[in-house]
Amino acid sequence: MPNRQKIGLIMNIKMILVSSAAALAAISSSQAADAIVAAEPEPVEYVRVCDAYGSGYFYIPGTETCLKISGYIRFQVNASPNAVTGGASTSGTSDWDAVTRGQLQFTAKSDTEYGPLTGVIVLQTNADNASGQIAKLDSAYIDIAGIRAGLFYSWWDDGLSGETDDIGSKVTLHNSIRYQYEADNFYAGISVDELEDGYYSAGEQPNNVGVAIGIGGKAGVFGYQVTAGYDTDNEEGAVRAMGTVAIGPGTLGLAAVYSSGPNSYYQAAEWAIAGEYAIKATDKLKITPAAQYYGNYGIVAGDFNDNNDAWKVGLTVDYQIVDNLYAKATVNYLDPDIGNDVTSGFFRLQRAF
Repeated sequence: MPNRQKIGLIMNIKMILVSSAAALAAISSSQAADAIVAAEPEPVEYVRVCDAYGSGYFYIPGTETCLKISGYIRFQVNASPNAVTGGASTSGTSDWDAVTRGQLQFTAKSDTEYGPLTGVIVLQTNADNASGQIAKLDSAYIDIAGIRAGLFYSWWDDGLSGETDDIGSKVTLHNSIRYQYEADNFYAGISVDELEDGYYSAGEQPNNVGVAIGIGGKAGVFGYQVTAGYDTDNEEGAVRAMGTVAIGPGTLGLAAVYSSGPNSYYQAAEWAIAGEYAIKATDKLKITPAAQYYGNYGIVAGDFNDNNDAWKVGLTVDYQIVDNLYAKATVNYLDPDIGNDVTSGFFRLQRAF
C-alpha cells in the first residue's frame, strides 16, 4: 500500500476513536445530570448519660431533662384463713392465693433557679389471675423547692423494716400537698391530705381532709421519726414515734402509736407498741423477729373496743439471691382477747431494675 494511503487510513481511525470518545463523554454527562443524588444523613443524637442526680439517669434527646426508668416484677403467694388479699381480690374462700405485680416508675429531673424540678409517675398492675387484673396509678407528683403536690404516700406509710408491725394507716396514698424541709440528717414537714378513701365513723364518705406533720432524721447510730395527723371529719387524731439503733449484728427498732379515736391516720387500736430486731446474718440474709401489743383493739359502735387487747408475733426472712433478685418470706400470729387467733404470711420473689 502506498504511504499516502497508509497515512489516510491512520487519520480515519484516529477520527473514529476521537468521535467515539466524545460521544461516550456526552452520554455519561447526560446520565450524570439525570442521576438522583442522596441527601446527606441527619446527624444522630445519641443518648447521653446524666450523672447529676445519681445513677440510671439519661438526657431525653433534644432536652436538658434527665429521665430514669425503674421498677420491679413481683410474684407472691399469700396465706391467711378465708381472708385472702390478692392483687385484684379482697377476699376469698381459699387459705392461699398467688398474685403477680408489675410496676414501672418514671422519674424526670431538670435544674431550675429554685433547685431540681422533679416529676414522678408510678404505674402498677396487679393480677390475681389472668382475668382478674387491676391497673392503677400508684403515684404521680411534682416536687420542687421542698413543695410536693399530687398523688403520693404519706409519712404514715413508713414502718419498721419487718412485716409484722401494724402501726400505720390502712390507706396511706392520698392527693396531697406538702412542704418538707431537708438537711443532711434531718427533715420536717407538714401536709394537707384529701382522705376520701379513709375511715368514716358514720359510714359516709364526705370529702374528708386531714393535716399531718412529720419529723425525722439520724444522729449517729440512731434513727428516729415522729408523725402526727388530725382527721377533720372524724375530729380525731393520732401520733406515732419510731426509732432504730444499730446493736451488734443487727438493728433494733421500736415504735409506739396513740389514737384519740378511730380516724383515717390510725384505726387498728387506741394504742400499740411494736419492736423488732433485724439481724444481718450475712451480706445477703436478714432475719427479723418482731412483736406488737395492741390496747383496746378493734372498733365497736364507732369507737375502740375497751374490752379487747391483742398481741402479735412474727418472723420475716429476706434473702438476696443475686443482684436485683430478692426473696422474702414472713409468718405472723395474731391473738386477740375477743375473736379467733389468726396465722398469716406470704412468700415473695421480686426482680428489681
